[in-house]
Amino acid sequence: MEKWKKKSGILEDYLLKNERNNISKVVKEGTKNAKLASLDYEVLKYNEEINLSVLKINLHTGRHHQIRVQLSSRDHSIYGDQKYGGRGHGKQIALWAYELKLRHPITKEEMCFKSIPELNGTWKILEGIELN
Repeated sequence: MEKWKKKSGILEDYLLKNERNNISKVVKEGTKNAKLASLDYEVLKYNEEINLSVLKINLHTGRHHQIRVQLSSRDHSIYGDQKYGGRGHGKQIALWAYELKLRHPITKEEMCFKSIPELNGTWKILEGIELN
């Protein structure tokens, strides 16, 4: 894996889920049962010494293992991802839902929940990053 070439962008792929082995993969447009997957990303930090990036990702769609598959298909697998990557074998996957927004089903009020992991282990890379 090397440093991201672009600081931000949109990833769009067609994903196909294999129910038997619970794995999705990027396939060509027009492949039977494939669904469009779209997200945008921003590189918040890159640590050259340990070759890890911190990305902010906004999902436009919610496909099976979408973030994991789309990043892995570009040789940027998530640290600790045993299914779609190889780095950090035996470690917890470094994928964190920092913010979740949803509309309450009854009151229709927009609700927002935020959380950051403890800054130890792999997550120490978050030190110094301003999360809004």
